[in-house]
Amino acid sequence: MPPPVRPERPIPTVRPEPVEGPAIRVLLFDLGGVVVEIDFGRALAHWAGYSGLSLDELRAAFYFDAAYEKHERGEIEWPEYRQHLRQTLRLTGTDDQIREGWNSIFMAEIPETLAMIDRARTVLPCYGFSNTNRTHQAHWAAAFPRVAKAFEKIFVSWELGLRKPERAAFEKVCAEMGVQPQEVLFFDDTRENVEGAQVAGLQAVLVASPADVRLALAGLV
Repeated sequence: MPPPVRPERPIPTVRPEPVEGPAIRVLLFDLGGVVVEIDFGRALAHWAGYSGLSLDELRAAFYFDAAYEKHERGEIEWPEYRQHLRQTLRLTGTDDQIREGWNSIFMAEIPETLAMIDRARTVLPCYGFSNTNRTHQAHWAAAFPRVAKAFEKIFVSWELGLRKPERAAFEKVCAEMGVQPQEVLFFDDTRENVEGAQVAGLQAVLVASPADVRLALAGLV
């Protein structure tokens, strides 16, 4: 069993090369870290005021554990996951205070990437694919309406019952888009998800900044 995935998002050290392979028919974009800036440290800082743990202890205690993954697959809803957070992080805040911290991870749209997607849509269909939960989706959909308008459709893990980097998740999304995996160019800021997409047959780009998206789209749109 691999070690638990921590919430940090290290900057990749390897820049993506221009994509080569079968003709691309669809572009598929992760949201958090690619289209929207996120920072889980903001949630921990918020909760530090309502926890029996110090901020450093919160950083050590919070990670993408089994309950987190179940929440992203829609297998458990927010009240159950919130209780898990209460117990794990020794949170004493109200339900609303915990939710406010949970949603505080979302910072801002990444306008340069959104502008590139707007241009790309004139040539190729563009879709989103996010590991997320019902509570987070309700928040970012309201906070960043431009994101929803940027895509033909956004696939979300809690509705699919599957999450990246699971091969079945990519296969289901490709089937719903009506294309073969090798005809999809996928963008994600997490190496594990990029590798999972490649295993499923997609062409994939590891994104550290909008420049990586621009490089991959050169010659396509």
